Amino acid sequence: MIIGILALQGDFIEHAKMLEQIAIKAMEVRLPAELDKIAGLIIPGGESTTMLKLMHGFDLVEPIRRFAARRLPIWGTCAGMICLANNVHNTDATPMETLGLMDITVKRNAFGRQVDSFETSLDISTLGDDPFPGVFIRAPYLEKTGEEVETLATLPDGRIVAARQGNLLATSFHPELTADTRLHRYFCRISS
Repeated sequence: MIIGILALQGDFIEHAKMLEQIAIKAMEVRLPAELDKIAGLIIPGGESTTMLKLMHGFDLVEPIRRFAARRLPIWGTCAGMICLANNVHNTDATPMETLGLMDITVKRNAFGRQVDSFETSLDISTLGDDPFPGVFIRAPYLEKTGEEVETLATLPDGRIVAARQGNLLATSFHPELTADTRLHRYFCRISS
């Protein structure tokens, strides 16, 4: 199995290292034809506006939508979650054309600026009883989810920070910046 990582911008190298740790082959994806060679796609954290512009520039938007329509799994982390959303609550006035794949409303930069980044333990029952280390860097969160979206993790105040809709997985935080490979393993199970 080969998992692709969108490698236009952001922390794609860190995801590749996590996959390597669990003996899964990773492939950097920059062109539409490369989507035909992978079993799943990770859209990493980074800067969502830049990533979406680059996706349009490299003609990747429609091919990624077709990839999802084939029920192949896609995981968006932080900015990648924003890219998956069908609705984004912007903190600025710039409208965003996302991939529109997941029935979620995301609030960008919901926890504040870079200096407001934080780490916290998360209960994610699908990963077992041990808490998962959540690393939040200028993170979004899910303001609203559709009926088919399953909430996987919330903060103590109820804000949703991880969700799944069929073949689509979204996390507000950065699992690739931890030593915990459980979410990468979980995504690979969706991909197989």
